[in-house]
This record gives sequence, C-alpha cells and structure tokens, in this order.
Amino acid sequence: MQPHLRCPIEDVSQVGEARRAAQQLASSLEFDEEATGRLALVVTELGTNLSRHVGPGRQAALLLGTVDGEVEVLSLDQGPGMDLNRCLRDGFSTGGSSGTGLGAVRRMARHFDAFSAPERGTVIATRCAARVARSAPPAAAINASTAFEVAGISLAAPGEQVSGDAWTVRLQPDHWLVLVADGLGHGPEAAEAADLMVTLLHRSPPSSPSPAHLLDDCHDLLRSTRGAAVTLARLTPDPRSLLLSGAGNVSGRLISGISDRSLMVQHGTLGVRVRRLQDTAYEWPPHAVLVLHSDGIQTRWKLDDVPGLLQAGPAVIAGWILRDHCRGRDDATVVVVVPRSPP
Repeated sequence: MQPHLRCPIEDVSQVGEARRAAQQLASSLEFDEEATGRLALVVTELGTNLSRHVGPGRQAALLLGTVDGEVEVLSLDQGPGMDLNRCLRDGFSTGGSSGTGLGAVRRMARHFDAFSAPERGTVIATRCAARVARSAPPAAAINASTAFEVAGISLAAPGEQVSGDAWTVRLQPDHWLVLVADGLGHGPEAAEAADLMVTLLHRSPPSSPSPAHLLDDCHDLLRSTRGAAVTLARLTPDPRSLLLSGAGNVSGRLISGISDRSLMVQHGTLGVRVRRLQDTAYEWPPHAVLVLHSDGIQTRWKLDDVPGLLQAGPAVIAGWILRDHCRGRDDATVVVVVPRSPP
C-alpha cells in the first residue's frame, strides 16, 4: 500500500493544490474524464468545507491515497463538529452556501462514511472509482473473503517521499493475514525492508501453519536489509479468533466499548536479531475492532471518550486515531479491522 499524501487546508488557496494532487492520482489510475471530474468535485467540496468551518490550528487536512484502483479522500479536522444527518440534507447550511456540498460528496463517491463529535471534530472517508457501477451487486452471505473490513492509512515522515512503514492483507480460503511492518529509521532504506516483508508474505506458501512460523522463515531473508519491526495477525472468521505474532514496536489492540486489550509481541527486529517467535491466541470480544499501528502513533490513545466512534467504518476509525495521535516526526501507519455481521 502506498503512503497517503497529506494536504493541509488552512485557507481556501490550498484546496486547489489538493485537487490537482487528486487529479494526478486519477491520471495514474487511468480515470476517464467523467470520473476525474467526480473526484475533483469531492476534493473541492471537502476542502472548501474545511477552509470555511474549521478554525486555524485545528489539524484540518485532506489525505489522498490509492486503494484497490480507487482514489481515497479523507477529510480530518479537530473543529467544532457537525450534525451529519442535517448537513447531508440538501439545503442545510451553516455558512450561507446553497447547502448541497456534503450531500453531493456522498452522491459522487462510491463509498462514503463519516463521524463527528461536538468540539472533537470530524473525519470523513470517501473513495472514488474510475467508473460508476450501473447496478449494485447482489448481497452475498458472509464468508471468509467478506468476513472482515480492513482499512489503513500510512504517512511518510516529514520531508520523505516514501514511507518506511508498509501494510498489507492476504486472503486465504479460511483466514486472513494482516501485516504491519516498520523498517528501521525512515526513508528509502526503511521502505526497502518493509516492502520486502510485504513481498515475502505474499510469496509464502498458503499452508504456512502460523504467524510465528511464517515470520521465522522471513527473518534470514530480511538480513539483506536494515531490518523491520513486524506484527502479523491471522484472523479466522468462524469461529472468530485471532492468532498473532511479532517482534518490535508495531502495537496491537482489540478494543470495544467495554474492553480494551493490548496485544503482546516480542522484543527484537526481524532481519537483525530476534528470539524464536511465539504465537499468542486471543478471544475476539463481540463488537471489538482490531487496531495495529507503527510507533509513529502514540501508544497511550483511547477511544472510550468518543461514544459511537467504534460503530463507524475502519477508515474513519483509522483517520481519527491518526489525526489525534500521530507523533509527526516519523512514518506513521494505522490499520483497523472491523468484523462484518451476517446479513
């Protein structure tokens, strides 16, 4: 997964810069003119809302990235918050406009999710596709390939063009593998280590018995790099369970409205020095979400003071954590996994 581009929005002049960056992403994905226009509208409306309604110093920014051939646009701010139900209705405005902006964003985007809290700000997550789906696919039963929804955000360290963090998902017939790797330091050499770990995961035999065994196999292959902190989670949908292994400072939490459990990994660095890795099995509490993040995110964050956030989609949860807890001096990655309920 490529890192997101952060576009600060402190005044209206920066909206155009964000729109041009989004159009470049659209061009790289071969969006046609119509799809590029939809994306430009989404970025313009979200950016204009930030410049109008969020005061200075409140972390107002758009994040732009590519996910599965689509352009992802996230709007993050620490402003006064909004009544999303009212703001999504055409005709409602607090700024003297026609009041069609947020509703238009929802119509133009293939995916739209948002969460807002009074005096805590707003996170909006959208994705724009190269083509509009002419009809919705039929609803499918929940199975291993659809049992979880995963989203991640990765930012490069200030001044860097590439991120030394990497994350990925590998789907197997009966389970998912979710990986976060943090190459030592930052810049191209850190990215080389993290990217190699991603490659090795996808090249590993489908029958790898456990995360610890798989990471042990990768340890020697990473010696050609500066090494990486790595956490690998194996998710099984039925019954829902989690098996996890890792080395270094990639943190994990299973968090719900009534429980918050930190996940244990070992000291060490894959490719440098690490004791023989062990797997740890965890129960997955009802309504809990899995969060994995690199050390570019502060570890002592909490969400229990934001009622309702855990009912949002994974991109919104990831955006909220990154917005409030990014250290701002290193690569930063947050990956959130949300179980899907049967239809």
